[in-house]
Amino acid sequence: MQRIVTAELDLELGSSVDLIFQITAAQPAPVVREELTFLQGDRVYTATEVVDQSGSRLHRLQGESGLLRVSYEATIDGSATQRATSDLEAITYLRPSRYCQSDEVFGQARRQFRGLQGRELIAAVSEFVATSTTYTPGLSQGTDSAVTTLMTGQGVCRDYAHVVIALLRAMDVPARYAACYAPGLRPMDFHAVAEAYHDGSWYVIDATRLANRRSLVRIATGRDAADCAFLSYHGGHVGLQRMRVDAYVVPDDASDVDAIDAAAAASDPTLDDFGALVQLA
Repeated sequence: MQRIVTAELDLELGSSVDLIFQITAAQPAPVVREELTFLQGDRVYTATEVVDQSGSRLHRLQGESGLLRVSYEATIDGSATQRATSDLEAITYLRPSRYCQSDEVFGQARRQFRGLQGRELIAAVSEFVATSTTYTPGLSQGTDSAVTTLMTGQGVCRDYAHVVIALLRAMDVPARYAACYAPGLRPMDFHAVAEAYHDGSWYVIDATRLANRRSLVRIATGRDAADCAFLSYHGGHVGLQRMRVDAYVVPDDASDVDAIDAAAAASDPTLDDFGALVQLA
């Protein structure tokens, strides 16, 4: 399955500032074509790439005052090979984190999901968050946590993911956050999902039910949204003037009706069996 992903950001830099981006497909995605540019007037910046232990690719540069245009486009063909998970990594994803306070939701999780484990537990947590939370763009704050979302019952994709992660960790299941491109997502944007560790593999949970998990493209992986921000900066002011994100599935054969239908199905969230265990491609 071939997917094309793009991102464009126009940033107004108020002064010299240290910029760190996470907008490229993570390793080891089978990228067959990729272009990442940082342009300011006639100046082209070359960013330093840093790859973390989970394959997330960070691009860092020192920007100067003025309008910086960032552009990324990539074609991904096929699925990535799952990375092996170390004991230390699994332990890290059991601990409470900034936005996923599993210690604070411990009592609720233990009462609500008592007796469940494995696949049944993952499915129950996914269903609970999907049915108890209302998707409300524009109302969620960047500092909202899993506890906040459980209290308000509303949020966006990052909030859904945080609640899933916190509840699973409270039930002794390693869980992590993944930022990704999501073909078929409406409204189109960067997307966030959770992943649960079960029988030696990671399985993706999208409690928003807004994307087909089989077509997702991983950008970054971490404890929560703090580890996976598409942009972080230090030492200056940055204003986001414009952002455009897109992702879509390309038919294997544009002249084949079945191939066209298969591509459309891969990006249709209504065709995802959200009770099934699916790995992030």
